[in-house]
Amino acid sequence: MALPRFAVVDLETSGLNTQRHRILQLGVVVMEADGTVTDRWSSLVRLRWPLQRVGPTRIHGITRTTLKGAPRLDDALDELGHRLSGAVFTAHNAAFDSEFLARAVRRRSPDDPVRLALDPRLCTLRMSRRLDPDRTLSHRLGDVCGRYGVTLERPHDALGDAAATAAVLPHLLAAHEITDESQLEPFYVR
Repeated sequence: MALPRFAVVDLETSGLNTQRHRILQLGVVVMEADGTVTDRWSSLVRLRWPLQRVGPTRIHGITRTTLKGAPRLDDALDELGHRLSGAVFTAHNAAFDSEFLARAVRRRSPDDPVRLALDPRLCTLRMSRRLDPDRTLSHRLGDVCGRYGVTLERPHDALGDAAATAAVLPHLLAAHEITDESQLEPFYVR
């Protein structure tokens, strides 16, 4: 069995709590295991209420004004679902991104493409940490990129972070000598 396609996802959110905070931006890079990118997409997400908080603007740069003409969350999720189909959901800290997405789709159909794509969830953070059992290194995305010579052009932009994670993924697969889909199992978040 060969390696699958990967849909590398990143979100920007208004905070860290899935109960109180919301998705502000989604980004996905779909790629083959060799690093060949087959699709890139991102979208901002309109606020549900005009005075809803956008969280740490100094970090993600997203403001209420930026989000005014953005698609509604349901529309953005529909588009994301098309791109996730047939690929392994992948993220740097997959638990974080997938929890926000799971909450966002909880009222949608049980066969919603985003909901279905959340199993399994490949975590590049987990892959990086397993290469450093004594935890002597930082495993933040920017630091992992630096170790592999990958440029993180737009940190805290969903598409920028997804693209950087996608560029790191082939290095992590090679470092773990992963050549078969069954070898990904230890790096899945359940």
